[in-house]
Amino acid sequence: MNKENSKNNYPNPKRNKGTFIVKVDYCQRNTWQGRVIWAEENKILRFRSALELIRLMDEALSEGQDIQILAE
Repeated sequence: MNKENSKNNYPNPKRNKGTFIVKVDYCQRNTWQGRVIWAEENKILRFRSALELIRLMDEALSEGQDIQILAE
């Protein structure tokens, strides 16, 4: 891996940070179900598995957002 590619893997400190609040309602079938709130965008999305939760947050990251997870 060259230096140019490795720099792209680190967060850009100039980008805005995203704040996600994760509310787990149930833990069934060995995974989580609940809601994730994207505070800056005032969006509430439901997820049916931990993998889906990660996918939702990854989509937000692909829009140019950094991530900060707050669990309740």
